[in-house]
This record gives sequence, C-alpha cells and structure tokens, in this order.
Amino acid sequence: MNRYVYSLLLRLNHLYMMRDYLTIDDISIKGKTILCRLDLNSPMDPKGIILDDSRFRSHLTTLKELDDSKVVILSHQSRPGKSDFTTMEPHTKQLSKLMRRNVEYVDDIFGSHAVDSIKKMNNGDIIMLENTRFYSEESLESTSKEHTRTHMVRRLAPLCDVFMNDAFSVSHRSHLSVTGFTDVLPSIAGRVMEKEIDSLSRGLSCSERPCVYVLGGAKVDDSIKVTKNILERGCADRVLVTGVVANVFLAASGANIGKVNLNFIEKQGYLDQIDIARDLLKRFKKNIGLPVDVALNKNDEREEEKVKNLNTELPIHDIGIETMVNFSREISSAKTVVMNGPAGVFENETFALGTNELIKAGIKSGFSIVGGGHIAAAAEQLGVSNKFSHVSTGGGACIDFLAGEKLPGIEALKDAALKFRQKG
Repeated sequence: MNRYVYSLLLRLNHLYMMRDYLTIDDISIKGKTILCRLDLNSPMDPKGIILDDSRFRSHLTTLKELDDSKVVILSHQSRPGKSDFTTMEPHTKQLSKLMRRNVEYVDDIFGSHAVDSIKKMNNGDIIMLENTRFYSEESLESTSKEHTRTHMVRRLAPLCDVFMNDAFSVSHRSHLSVTGFTDVLPSIAGRVMEKEIDSLSRGLSCSERPCVYVLGGAKVDDSIKVTKNILERGCADRVLVTGVVANVFLAASGANIGKVNLNFIEKQGYLDQIDIARDLLKRFKKNIGLPVDVALNKNDEREEEKVKNLNTELPIHDIGIETMVNFSREISSAKTVVMNGPAGVFENETFALGTNELIKAGIKSGFSIVGGGHIAAAAEQLGVSNKFSHVSTGGGACIDFLAGEKLPGIEALKDAALKFRQKG
C-alpha cells in the first residue's frame, strides 16, 4: 500500500469517526427498500415544463448507488396556492430521462395504490410517489415523535427498511417527510446531504485561513445573522459585504446612501438591521469590508461614485470598480471563501459586473463555497459553477447552517444514528 493510499484511508477513517450521522457507507442497502427524500422542487412554466433540472442532476450520484435496492422517492413541488403546485408526473419523466431508465410515477402518497406499488417492487426498481404537499400534514412543524403518529409514517414505514434524507435544501424545516421517519427507521444521509454538511462545515471550521465570507443580495437579516455567527466564533478573517446588505452597513457607518436607498431598506422591513450592523461594526470593524465606491443607476446607465462623496437620490445597483478590485484581491488570495448573494442587480447586464468579477475571483481561491439562490444562478450563467469546490443546493438551509442554527433534518439524522449505534 503506497503512502498516498494509506494517508487517504486514515483521513477517511478520521472523518468517519468524527461524523455523528450515518451515510450509505454505514448500512447495508443491497436488496433493501429505501424510502428516499429528495428535493426535486423546480421552476416550471405554465404548461408544466420543468425549466431547470439542476436539482435532479444533483441527486443522480445518490440514486446510482442504489441500483441494487428498491427506491421509493418522496418529494414535493411548490406549495398550495401557487400556480406551479402540481403532481410529480413531469418530475418522474425528467428523472427517467436523466437516469436513462424507467422511473414509475405513482399518483398516490400512502393509499392502497402506493402500498401495492411498493409491495410489488423488485431490486433496481424506482418509483416516485405523489407530491408530499398534497397531504396537509406534510407542512406542519412537528417533532419526529409527533410525526410518527401520522398516516403517512404509519402506512409507509412498515414497507421500508431504510430512510434516506438527501434533501438538504428542505432540512431547515421539521416537515413530515423530512423528520417523520427517522424515529422508526434506520436513517442515513444521501450523497447530496453528506457533501453539503461536510463542505459547509469546512466553511465554519476555521482551519484553512485566511477565510473570507462574501455576503450580498437583498436578504439582509440572513446575511447579518451569518456575519454575527462567524465573527463571534472567529470563523472568518474578513466579511465583505455587497448588495443591499452593504447599503445597510454603509448606513450604519454614517454614509449618506440617500432616501431612495433608505426607503428600499424600509420597504423590505430591514430598518432595524441598521442598528445591528452598527453594533457589529463597533465590535468587528477590522473584520468587515465595506464598499469604497458604488454604481448608481442613472437612466439605466452606470454612474460610479465614491462612498465618501455620496449624496444621491439614485438607487445603488452595484459595487464600484475600486471595490471590485479590492474585494477580488482578498477573495482570490484566501484559502477558504464562502459566497452568498449577488453584489448588485445582476439580472441587469449593466449592473452584473460586480457579481461576475467577485465570482471569477472566488474560483481562484483555495476552497470555495457558493450558497444557493441568486449567486448560484449567476455562477451558472457565467459557466463556472463546476470550478467551485461546492455549490450549495439550499438557499435557506445553507444560510441557517452558516448562521450556526440547528437544522431539524440533520438533527433527526444524528438522533437516528445514535439509536442505531446503541442497538449495534
């Protein structure tokens, strides 16, 4: 055995010993019936055509490892009241196409049709049950123990050998199909879930420095709770703020961002975040990087202005050139980079420059993580998604994880692992 293989095995063993949840590697799945929670929720057009199948593709690695099992898929599309709240039939067809094999659609969740379909399965079969959100109790926030009393768990659990959660992006919710089966079935993380936990944990590990977080977009409260968590824990050397997040920090620093930008912050319900940002600036001034210039939208044209000279009634739609250069230098030289949220109104090509330049800097860093949502979409548009170390599949779940909050779906897997190991 050469030195490389030996060191790799030691590292893998070390990771296993530290892991407090189970994976595909820990339980025999051959010939077993696996109840697999995926997130296939996707944008759809009015005709029911799936417009983006990236979530489908993210789960392919997991599904390919279940070739010798019977796979029962639970997933959802949208939520009640939305125009794209529909059946899982289009999703079944899309998954069949990507896997190049038959996936059977079952228009039932836990009724007789679903039960009979599961009982008739052979090794290698895959079936997709109906949209879990067609069942009203799915979206109730309850404990795992409370969920076990529902019809869905009582009907499906006896038919299955293992529950697998591969839906990191919905694991910040204690929904029935996410946490309901972990109390009654051996439960494991799929490969998507495993990669999310390992990669995001690396972003919080403080091990590879300098560590730079780049937080932007319009969800100010999310970015501020992440900033607070990582700076108080000492996980990041620098937090570079852009987008509306930067506008809040600039206002907190005393910059005159103008009524139009303050009104937007107020309209979004984030005025109270200015005081929180002010406190963070007092405590961690050296660790928070603010823009030194911005791009204003003047009749849909860029007008660059230094922050110190700001006295405007034009909306701030991007960071300025000098800020791009400064931030890009910090990002590209970092050992660990975590990016979440665009730097400006990237949907408008005129104001996409900041977002694009920071993304390009991100792929030059050591270990790079991109959160879900708009920043992931921007990276996809640039054609560089595959150059990042990790692109998260979950927007809200990713933010909650980085903010140090416990995700119910992950906590349920940890509890299940503890029970499984105690029995073993």
